[in-house]
Amino acid sequence: MIRANHFLVNVADNNLFHYDVSINPESKSRAVNREVLSELIKLHGKTSLGGKLPAYDGRKSLYTAGSLPFESEEFSVTLVDPEKKDKEKAEREYKITIRIAGRTDLYHLQQFLKGRQRDMPQETIQVLDVVLRESPSWNYVTVSRSFFSTTFGHRGDIGEGLECWRGYYQSLRPTQMGLSLNIDISATSFFKPVTVVQFVLEFLNLRDASRPLTDRDRVKIKKALRGVRVETNHQEDQIRRYKITGITPVPMSQLIFPVDERGTRMSVVQYFMQRYKYNLQYTSWPCLQSGSDARPVYLPMEACKIVEGQRYSKKLNDKQVTNILRATCQRPQQREQSIREMVLHNKYAEDKFAQEFGINVCSDLVSVPARVLPPPMLRYHDSGKEKTCAPSVGQWNMINKKMINGGIIDNWACVSFSRMRPEEVYRFCSDLIQMCNMTGMSVNPRPLVDNRSASPNHIENALRDVYRRTTEMLGKQGSKKQLQLLIVILPEVSGSYGKIKKVCETDLGIVSQCCLPRHAARPNKQYLENVALKINVKVGGRNTVLERAFVRNGIPFVSEVPTIIFGADVTHPPPGEDSASSIAAVVASMDWPEITKYRGLVSAQPHRQEIIEDLFSVTKDPQRGNVNGGMIRELLIAFRRKTGRRPERILFYRDGVSEGQFSHVLLHEMDAIRKACASLEEGYMPPVTFVVVQKRHHTRLFPEVHGRRDMTDKSGNILPGTVVDLMICHPTEFDFYLCSHAGIQGTSRPTHYHVLYDENHFTADALQSLTNNLCYTYARCTRAVSVVPPAYYAHLAAFRARYYVEGDSSDGGSTPGSSGQAAIAREGPVEVCQLPKIKDNVKDVMFYC
Repeated sequence: MIRANHFLVNVADNNLFHYDVSINPESKSRAVNREVLSELIKLHGKTSLGGKLPAYDGRKSLYTAGSLPFESEEFSVTLVDPEKKDKEKAEREYKITIRIAGRTDLYHLQQFLKGRQRDMPQETIQVLDVVLRESPSWNYVTVSRSFFSTTFGHRGDIGEGLECWRGYYQSLRPTQMGLSLNIDISATSFFKPVTVVQFVLEFLNLRDASRPLTDRDRVKIKKALRGVRVETNHQEDQIRRYKITGITPVPMSQLIFPVDERGTRMSVVQYFMQRYKYNLQYTSWPCLQSGSDARPVYLPMEACKIVEGQRYSKKLNDKQVTNILRATCQRPQQREQSIREMVLHNKYAEDKFAQEFGINVCSDLVSVPARVLPPPMLRYHDSGKEKTCAPSVGQWNMINKKMINGGIIDNWACVSFSRMRPEEVYRFCSDLIQMCNMTGMSVNPRPLVDNRSASPNHIENALRDVYRRTTEMLGKQGSKKQLQLLIVILPEVSGSYGKIKKVCETDLGIVSQCCLPRHAARPNKQYLENVALKINVKVGGRNTVLERAFVRNGIPFVSEVPTIIFGADVTHPPPGEDSASSIAAVVASMDWPEITKYRGLVSAQPHRQEIIEDLFSVTKDPQRGNVNGGMIRELLIAFRRKTGRRPERILFYRDGVSEGQFSHVLLHEMDAIRKACASLEEGYMPPVTFVVVQKRHHTRLFPEVHGRRDMTDKSGNILPGTVVDLMICHPTEFDFYLCSHAGIQGTSRPTHYHVLYDENHFTADALQSLTNNLCYTYARCTRAVSVVPPAYYAHLAAFRARYYVEGDSSDGGSTPGSSGQAAIAREGPVEVCQLPKIKDNVKDVMFYC
């Protein structure tokens, strides 16, 4: 038995009514809408609303338990804005129309939860979800399904003008045991409520506010502050709030604007002195701009303070991510305790909205039966003989073991962009090559050309130079071969990895292995071993394979008929990059009956589109007519070329799909798989199993007794191989939670596998065991990983391709869409940028590892 952070929910048999709400004048702000409705309930709740306490989603829908005493009614309320001192301007009248939209009873939900009805009554669950979110929506800052507040514990400074707030996630889910409330603790980043000058100093890491900002700084600040609300403090008797729309192109000292109808012009500095007796100091900095470009309002940064409680939704840098993780990372026992405390703090039993709708939330985590799947046996070589190895608690080591297929490297070279001394670089290379040879590869101990040091400012030239020199060298030796591996020692300052990969893989056709100087200068054995594992698969070798005894408990998995396993993922650009494309990646296994080698393909597609567009395509060619193409077809052809067999079974692991998109993605992508197969051979229809892989969920599993060494791993987490497919899973569909990895720090996050389509008729046991076994075949380390490797590899390949379009923006540099391009995105569809083609020799190996 283990515990899950799901809380059983019982609902009284009520009739639920849905009403449409329209408020005039319309407001985009949920907070204003809530104020208006709250005022309406105060005035008319006892009378016109018949004493009902409605739940409101802040937009267009209102729900009640039992009907209101009318079908349609109009009300009016007046709100007073305390920030405006002029009485006429401060009062605003709102007209509210409420009309019946429908009613829901709980019968269908009960039938669905009992498994007697296939389609989920989404609306009923949504009503109950809105009811349970009503109270916290008033008291806390809402971010999607989570609530944050400074009352939940200290705010941590995470650097660059941001702080982290604690909070909790809550979502109502239908499960086998009935309705369940999934509650987890969470944290996110907020702007610190400081003056804008202080924010800019922290955000840009500046010491001196008197020097002007560079153009690059200005663009960064504009991106960070667009849409942020500030309050001004230069008028003593009133505080006014504004939303920032931009930043002026010129410094404040040069900013002149018309003051009156007669066209009198004055600088912002003069205006503030005359009008408010306010002496502005930071005159070499630009002004904030509010309002439109036609009617701008200029706000000096020093007169503005950021309003508290605004989330920072853009991408955090590595240091901020580390800080937020450090502040929130909790071992299983602490995390479970924090969740318990949060549930008690929320007092669901006293929630007046829950009482009104007859909702009762159990206050204890649910206990769930689980199983621990045994690890597979792994095959290695040992002095020419094959040798098996049994992992223990999700890990094993390479001591006295050699790779099952060691790669052969005759020609390699090294280039260093770091400040390491030549003799250190030489020593690192010889240590690394020695490790490669010790673990079963065959690597020429001497580089093809001498190690080269180059400046981080001339990366591209240095890479081209090495390529030219090695190609000449091989030409002189009369060899048709090319450079097989380039070892690159990165500069000390981050930001060049993406550029190196782009040049090597799309321009020159070189397989590269990048190393950080801090590791290369003092390499330990474990580090060298891990790098050797990566190099081996990058030059076409294989590190380990699963023991052939795939047929376990009489369940034939993969070895009886040729099976191809796909992994697919789409990565989207970070928030704020309005014009960048999304990138899809598909990998497929190329060796059978063992499954360790995966070929990867990538493709750009429209911004934030989740369905993979290029799985199958038909293009018109003037000479050849219709030409079939697409990633699935290309990978099926490659499988046949490598194994001499056509796949008779397809297993498709699809990462990154949210529940709302299941049916949509399944329809389109299954159709593409079918068409790709049919385009190869008439009547070719191998059975397909389509599994969605989800890491971004909030279910956490805890050992029933903390601290029992036979029931937990070293970190106090549940054991690797723990699988749950009862109680907290879907009432009727085939899904399971698998924690395949051992915890390192914090609380392990199990992966949720949801089988959307299964023509291979897997039993639950067979698919769970196969998935768990595959997690032991990840090439980059000697431990079981938390996500099935094909999905992991697809994620890595998509991430790699992001560098091809953006270079490396991890140093916070300007990226596509940072200034000029963002404007186009709002006007019309943006052209999808074409990815540069990966060279064939790179594409043939696991270059993304």
